[in-house]
Amino acid sequence: MTIEIKVPSPGESITEVLLANWLVDNDSFVEQNQDVAEIDSDKATLTVAAAVSGRIHFIAFAGETVEVGKVIATIEAGENATTVQFQSAVIEDIKPVSVVVETPKIEKKPTKELESVNLHVSPLARKLMETENISDEELISFFSHYRLGTKDIEFLKDNRNNPTAKTSTSTVSSRESDKKKMSPLRKKLAERLVSVKNETAMLTTFNEVNMTPIMEIRKKYKDIFKEKHNVNLGFMSFFTKAVTEALKLFPQVNSQIYGDEIVTFNFADISIAVSGPKGLVVPVIRNAETLSLAKIELTIKELATKARDNKLSLDEMTGGSFTITNGGVFGSMLSTPILNPPQSAILGMHNIVERPIAVNGKVEIHPMMFVALSYDHRIIDGRESVGFLVKVKEMLENPAKMLFGSKDPVEKLLEL
Repeated sequence: MTIEIKVPSPGESITEVLLANWLVDNDSFVEQNQDVAEIDSDKATLTVAAAVSGRIHFIAFAGETVEVGKVIATIEAGENATTVQFQSAVIEDIKPVSVVVETPKIEKKPTKELESVNLHVSPLARKLMETENISDEELISFFSHYRLGTKDIEFLKDNRNNPTAKTSTSTVSSRESDKKKMSPLRKKLAERLVSVKNETAMLTTFNEVNMTPIMEIRKKYKDIFKEKHNVNLGFMSFFTKAVTEALKLFPQVNSQIYGDEIVTFNFADISIAVSGPKGLVVPVIRNAETLSLAKIELTIKELATKARDNKLSLDEMTGGSFTITNGGVFGSMLSTPILNPPQSAILGMHNIVERPIAVNGKVEIHPMMFVALSYDHRIIDGRESVGFLVKVKEMLENPAKMLFGSKDPVEKLLEL
């Protein structure tokens, strides 16, 4: 029986996609529900799975633009075995036998074996791993599924006897250039970024946050937190919680323009910018104002893992009333984040650097972070934008306020 593999619809109004990559070889045996291909649309990268087990035959190839609903491959359904019959025509005592030759399956490397691998990670990369809560085991597991190309093999061939070789395959100067087709996702992103610059009155206001209180909390409770909730205590949960509390006081920042109307949301769906294999994606934490720090961290971990594996659904990336992006994990000291339309504001986090500041008339060294709020001046005035960012700063520097809302705990207790 022959089963057709057709291009699924990534969403409304999308008529064609880019067949980005085949995850299996042509004429190879595939298991039922195994991911066999990746497709890129202007909204997301999706995987296509095999409906049955059998031998796959490509009809379209990687790099082609194909219409939604088009057949890109077929599967000859059947077991992964070849039965050979042997029968003796001379010796009557020998009965026919069936010999089953099975194709060996490639087993995934167990975690215990992965832990024994000695990783050589740069200090900057190690810091990024700690910030993004990426373990050595997760890193090795991810790259064990990475499809090696000819350049990787050539690099190994040229440097197999040089264990200290850098990751560059050549030190020879060259004036060659590479050309590749822009993916639908990148094209759509480019269009959206240009439209933001042309169609909004975007401004950015800045402030700085003394991260000492949060870092002390993390240092004191990170082990207990991880043991109880099975997730690391990162900075993003504190920022997300501070943002949701500040949005209650400055609802204009949580508003969007639709035609000639302004829509203000009474909930906080926070979009978190995550770097994935295909570029930046922005999954959404729904009703973040109702979540605890632990639940926020667990949700971020789940979404980030899906983003790295290209498993995010359109629903998980749709909507959002406010965005947080963290350029600090890449070493950014200061930037002006660009709006994520149709949202009206975005908060940019940056790297943490020890700097001298004045505290009670004395100079002290503290871990400081610059924060930036870009906003659409058509809907948000300077008073709201500055007040919002100051409130975020206040709650981050006094985390107890996040537990009791925007008020001081004593004021909350006295109902002032």
